Amino acid sequence: MRASIQRKIWALTAFLALVLAAAPAPAATALHQGQPAKYVFFFIGDGLGIPQKAAAQAYTGKQLVMDGFPAQGITTTHAADRYITGSAASATALASGIKTNINYIGVDPQFKPVKTVAEMARDKGWKVGIVSSVSIDHATPAAFYAHVKTRKMLHEIDHSLAKSGFDFFGGGGIMDPEGKKSKEPLGDVRVAIKQAGYRVLTQKDEFTALKPGGGKVFAYNEWLQNDGALPYALDSRKEDISLAEFTAKAIELLGNDRGFFLMVEGGKIDWACHANDATASIHDTLAFDAAVTEAVEFYQKHPQETLILVTGDHECGGLTLGHAGTQYQSYYDILGKQNISFRKFTDEVFKEFKEKNGGKADFAQVKPLITDHFGLKFEGDPKQDQMVLLPFQAAILEKAFSDIMAGKTEKSDNPETALLYGGYEPLAVAITHLLNNKAGLGWTSYSHTGVPVATSALGVGAVTFNGYYDNTDVAKKVMAVMGLPAEVQYLSQEEAPLKLAVNN
Repeated sequence: MRASIQRKIWALTAFLALVLAAAPAPAATALHQGQPAKYVFFFIGDGLGIPQKAAAQAYTGKQLVMDGFPAQGITTTHAADRYITGSAASATALASGIKTNINYIGVDPQFKPVKTVAEMARDKGWKVGIVSSVSIDHATPAAFYAHVKTRKMLHEIDHSLAKSGFDFFGGGGIMDPEGKKSKEPLGDVRVAIKQAGYRVLTQKDEFTALKPGGGKVFAYNEWLQNDGALPYALDSRKEDISLAEFTAKAIELLGNDRGFFLMVEGGKIDWACHANDATASIHDTLAFDAAVTEAVEFYQKHPQETLILVTGDHECGGLTLGHAGTQYQSYYDILGKQNISFRKFTDEVFKEFKEKNGGKADFAQVKPLITDHFGLKFEGDPKQDQMVLLPFQAAILEKAFSDIMAGKTEKSDNPETALLYGGYEPLAVAITHLLNNKAGLGWTSYSHTGVPVATSALGVGAVTFNGYYDNTDVAKKVMAVMGLPAEVQYLSQEEAPLKLAVNN
């Protein structure tokens, strides 16, 4: 019996070997071979997976601008040393065409610096702009101008910005200007940025008044909601500069006959998904799509010279469009009951509540705040009003409130609390979970996932972005559209903008 089984295994193995030997080799990634583009837009939605885009479309009932592009591809995202990637490794792949390790910025796994498509554009004589809704030294924007061992080297990244020679930086601020977290501080980067010829401004009226020909610009929003980032689109005020406005101004200032490269990141999509706040994620996805619209308006004037590329660096949160509590039904309209992000609720509304009530507060006192800002109700008939909480759902919120009052907040060592709240403020997470579940949405993680993302393209070479390919191929496809060799280029230690950052 065993001999018979063994013969069958050998026969099956031999058959599979013949099949694999006869199978065609994987096709080389499609590359543009025609007239190069003169203007390249590279949009990256951080944490923007297919579910995030689909949720935004379902919420508005309208197709996203990026999803209407003629070229649509699927892109794999894994890092060199981990299947589920991080923003630093994925952005390095997108910017330079090489796989690298988690947290590495602009270097390969052996720490050798690799040239980015933005640096290639600069060296080609094009103007270059970098825009992000999070801090401008965050992983994704940094991967286009810095070369450091870890994304945590914020001070060194900031000095790389000053040395980049790029023409426009806009969006969020910088996180370690004085080098307080650096082993070898390089001096106040704010001084270095000004010495490099950048005009630095934060006021919206000054920003709006900027005109071409005024030199290099570093502009960031006056209100940086947290960690140097723009406010969530859900929380933005009229005096804030939106991602679309930063994009439009970059286009205006970079415009020239020779060419430009502009990278725009929608970074707070990812942050909202880490916190499992679907409404905030949707609004930032729509803000990102509005920025894409600005590029489309430019494309319509220069259709034979422009490429617009939109992709994600990874999915975040494991968002699912369906939930056991609603079975086959979806109720995206109820997300409109939420009028502030989890962040504003935590940092402003609930903070003020705790300061006012202190340890004497009870759950009944916080119920009106939950109803006012998220629409969830504690009284009424749940069969008649979908926003009315069932007893077990109200108990979930009361437990989260109790956990806060007991000190079980961020970075709890309690495994149960960590799974329930993911390191975020318990009540805000519990609220968004219940609201999302009622809408028919679910989450599997507070971190990234390994699912592929969508890539969309319009304009010169767009057809090459159809199909299924790796994120390293995205960079190579962009290089080809720019009229450059589609290959990884290494920088010498002398060429690296900040040698210390590579060798530290």
